[in-house]
Order: sequence, then C-alpha cells, then structure tokens
Amino acid sequence: MSRSARTGVKLFARSKILASAPREWLSPSFARGASTSTRPWSTPLAKGIAEAIAVTGPISLASYMRQCLTSPDGGYYTTRSPSRDQFGATGDFVTSPEISQIFGELVGIWMVTEWLAQGRKAAGVQVIEVGPGRGTLMDDMLRTVVNFRGLASAVEQVYLVEASSALRETQKQLLCGGEPFEEVKDGFRCKSKYHKLPITWYEDIRYVPNEPSKTPFIVAHEFFDALPIHAFQSVALAPSSSILTTPTGRLPLSQSALQSKTAHWRELLVSPTSPPSVLNPKPATDLLPPEFQPSVAKTSTPPSLLLPTLSSRYRALLPQIGSVIEISPESHSYVAEFARRIGGAMPTPGSSITAQEQISKPEPSGAALILDYGPLDIIPANTLRGIRSHKQTSPFSSPGLVDLSADVDFTALAEAAIGASEGIEVHGPVEQGYWLESVGIRERAHILSKAIDKGATEGSEEKKRGINQSVERLVERGGGGMGRIYKAMAIVPEGDGKRRPVGFGGHVQNP
Repeated sequence: MSRSARTGVKLFARSKILASAPREWLSPSFARGASTSTRPWSTPLAKGIAEAIAVTGPISLASYMRQCLTSPDGGYYTTRSPSRDQFGATGDFVTSPEISQIFGELVGIWMVTEWLAQGRKAAGVQVIEVGPGRGTLMDDMLRTVVNFRGLASAVEQVYLVEASSALRETQKQLLCGGEPFEEVKDGFRCKSKYHKLPITWYEDIRYVPNEPSKTPFIVAHEFFDALPIHAFQSVALAPSSSILTTPTGRLPLSQSALQSKTAHWRELLVSPTSPPSVLNPKPATDLLPPEFQPSVAKTSTPPSLLLPTLSSRYRALLPQIGSVIEISPESHSYVAEFARRIGGAMPTPGSSITAQEQISKPEPSGAALILDYGPLDIIPANTLRGIRSHKQTSPFSSPGLVDLSADVDFTALAEAAIGASEGIEVHGPVEQGYWLESVGIRERAHILSKAIDKGATEGSEEKKRGINQSVERLVERGGGGMGRIYKAMAIVPEGDGKRRPVGFGGHVQNP
C-alpha cells in the first residue's frame, strides 16, 4: 500500500499546546470523559495529549497532527528504534522512490532539463529537498546529476530539510557513508559519496542560505501531505454567534468578521473520546474505539475567523451549510518560500513579507518540483488518513505509532506561490502517470532491461519483470492507481508562459 492510502492528523509538542482553547470549546463527550490519569492509553504520547487537553480544552487538527508526527516525546518521525522503520515493505508505507530507482533518476533528469533551459548556470546551484525520508530520492537524483559534468560542477551545495534526528542519521549513512557529521551553525554537514558534494542538514528551510545570486532547485516529494491542516465546517449562524470567547474573555464580533449573515465557519477540534468501559463495558469485538475524536467547536476560534477568508474558493462554499474545507497555512508558507527563492520577492505596500524575507533577485532562476497526492482542482475535505503496517487505521488511535496525512490542495499552493513572487509561474498539477511518461520512464526502463540482457546473468528475466512491474505501478492511472492519485506541480521563473517545463507539455531546450 502506498502512502496515499493513509488516514491522518498532527500537533504541537505538549509544552506548546498550553494557552489554547477556552472551556466553552469543550465537546460534550470530552466534558463527561473519565480522568486521564486513571484511563489506560495506547501510548505515552496519547496520555500526554489527553492531559494537555484536560488543561487547555480541545485542540485543532493542526496541533494534533504536529504532536503525533513530530513531538520529541514519542512523535512518529522523531522517535525511532532499530526494530522499527516507517518506510518500505517492512515499515508502514511505500513511497515512489522505494518502488523503483527510475523515479529518483527522472527527478534528477528533470532538474537537468531545467538547468539546460535556463542557460546552463556555471556556478551557484543549490539542490534542496524538503522531507527527504530515508534519502533514497536524493541518492538516485545525485547519482544521475553527477553524470552531467557541467551541472555537477555548478552545484555548490546540497541541502536537506529534516526535523528528525533519527532520519538525518539514516540519510547520512546512505548519502555520505561513514563520513562523520560536522556541526555547523543551525545544522550538520558531511561530504557525499557523489563527487564529494557537501550536504548540509537543517530543521527548517528558513535556515537554508538564501542569496539572490543563487539558483535553487527544490524538490518536495510527499512532503505537503504531512503538514498540519485546519478543518472548518459551515454551520447556520445562531444569534449567540456574534460573541467570540477567547482565553482572556468574550468579544463582540463585527458583521465583517462573521463573514456571512446566514452561515459561519466553525473549526473542527480534537478531544478524547469516552473510555471503552463507558461506551461499552463488554465490547463485541477486540477492536477498541479511537481514543480521540474531532467535533465542531461550539464558538468561533481565531483560525475560523481568519483562514477561510483568505481565498474566494473558501468564501464561495460558506453559504452551503455542512460544507467542510481543509486549509494548511504551513503548506502555504513553505510554497511561498519556494517562490521567493526562485523569483525573488519585491517589497510592496501592505505586504506580509518581513524585511528579512524581501529578496530582489537580479534574475529569477531555479525551479521547484512538487510531487504529492490530492485532487486536481477542488478543496480537500474529510481527507485525514492514518496507516500502520500497510493497513488503514484510525488517525485518532495510537498517537506516535500511526502515520498521518491529508490530501494536498494544489490550487491553494499555486495561489500562495503566485502571491509571494511576481518572478515565477506555476505549471500543473498533472497526474504523476502523465509526468513520468513525459519525462521518459519507459525509455529508462528499456535501457535498464537491455543492460540486464547484456549481462545475461541468472534471474535476468525476473529482474526485467520487476522493472516493468514497478513502472506500471508508478504510472497506473486507472481507479486508485498511483499514476492518477499522485500529482506533479512545477514552479519556474516567469516567462509569460512561453516555455512549458518538461513533463508539463514542454520539451528539452538546450540554449
């Protein structure tokens, strides 16, 4: 089962959950729930989340997701043991780079085509990957890139943005072998096995040096689906809705803040469920109900008053009572950062960009490739997923042991990128199957098969079948195939739409 079959949600470290929701946001089930200290919990993290909620009240889906995935006290990606690996056949899910080396090779080839189209920059090239997993994708990319000497000599630095110390160590072993980590300001560094290219790890892309003269090539594969989301539901406006309850008191709301005379966005918040002994003293099966549950907030929250007003797409759904939308402000922030690094960000009156973020590039350069799953053009709703051992499971059980994710809103990413820089344009999304076919997946598979034939070793036919089966798995566009569910989107320098990137309707250009 691929990662697209998951069901998930994330949250803040326990110390950051405090000063959150007022008691008026409590759901009825939480209000009558048993004491967190006497109830058995599946993981220490589950107990910690419940204890924090007991102090602060229900928390947002974004906070829950962040805690489940990145808490230092048992988060899915930040806590690892030698016997547990999230990736691959023995882990919880399989990603495209783990299915076939061709996937990473084609991402590297795509970077080469953009480098060629932009005039073969002779220096200052940065290769950046956010959320690099085990490092498999970057390993295949670099192995490919170093075959193009002009680009290899132009690469100044490789940057990996990774918050998990355990995954950083795994990536280092694959990419640098026995090379030791060198501690640098805000990160770590070692020399790769590919032309000794230096690789530096940072916890956040904001630490990656951002100089206007550089040419960044950025890759984000199955990164945005794991970023926290907020979810909102449109409800009929009640007379009492003109009051907002905050941790410091109750405030009257203006009509503009209410967004509509007939409907109001309410945030979905997470709280513990009643314990099994209360729900059913003698369960009919061994399956226990989820330990947490989402419920609609009883009053407005600050995110519900702000986030759904950011796009006309959200505002259009407000009058439709019962509509649900998912918004990931962290995703918007990341893709805006990609856009600014590629196209620069000219200061404008009233801009939300800080002085440190304002970059005027002499010439837009570089590119970003986003590969993830989600709809082509609709707003995701009710897409939270969880997976464990390649099987779907509730995202609200066993926090820290279950991988969590949600569909990516590609249109929202495009809007955020375009709004962040006038020096870029966005192409896609297109289905992964189309993108891979356009970049040359079948041609590469044929080359690998011919190489096997030349070797004429035992098991050659089985190896060739394996190559072809992997390719079909990646490009299959029927039903729930990876080639259809996954999408590709590109951010490139603005060019009045005259040049389409390879994989998005364009061809290789070699000035």
